[in-house]
Amino acid sequence: MRKKIIAGNWKMYKNPAEALALVAGLKKEIGAQSAVEVVVCPPFVDLAAAVQAAAGSTIALGAQNLFWETEGAFTGEISGAMIKASGATYVIIGHSERRQYFGETNATVNKRLKAALACGLNPIVCVGENLAEREAGKTFDVVKDHVTGSLAGLTKEDMKTVVIAYEPVWAIGTGKTATSAQAQEVHKFIRDLLAKLFDQATAEATRLQYGGSVKPENTAELTAQPDIDGALVGGASLKVDSFSAIIRNTK
Repeated sequence: MRKKIIAGNWKMYKNPAEALALVAGLKKEIGAQSAVEVVVCPPFVDLAAAVQAAAGSTIALGAQNLFWETEGAFTGEISGAMIKASGATYVIIGHSERRQYFGETNATVNKRLKAALACGLNPIVCVGENLAEREAGKTFDVVKDHVTGSLAGLTKEDMKTVVIAYEPVWAIGTGKTATSAQAQEVHKFIRDLLAKLFDQATAEATRLQYGGSVKPENTAELTAQPDIDGALVGGASLKVDSFSAIIRNTK
């Protein structure tokens, strides 16, 4: 049985003091529950404060990106070892905003993913089509390309800690949400693809999240779908009440 996982991607919001307050509020509301795995992914500068605030709770911390080298002259970058040393255990890789604004590709996502696995971080790998690609009927082609490219060279053993987040780019921050049927269709496609790339057992064990304007009102319907194992939440993860409600509403 796959345990549901709700992750909050704070993007470029909250300073350390605000992060401490937000995680403290979450800890009070949902920090003792264990039915759903909860991950909070603040900006790098907030990780230490967030880890401190989450101590003694079931809330895990994650970063929003990492570089594939362990150290070196790479100004502005953060290594997996640095993330791990901060107390975080998860890392988001290949978010559509990284692809859109910072030139990430399947190849660089793959390098980041392997670096995360090498230092014991749990990767949340993002895949998904934009509006033009969906309207052109290319959803499955794009998702297949992202999944196969991002996971190239991984073993069945590697996949044990990988989470895949399907995020239709046209639904991120737009207020538009894929219907539960649309989301389930793509999640089922991803699971079937994983069976072909690895095996059926790996496909059945891999957790698949939905991301794209997730809110308390649509969480139950989305997470009740057979192949949707949680959500990667954006804006609604920035407030204690909405993020807590999403966790409580997860089916």
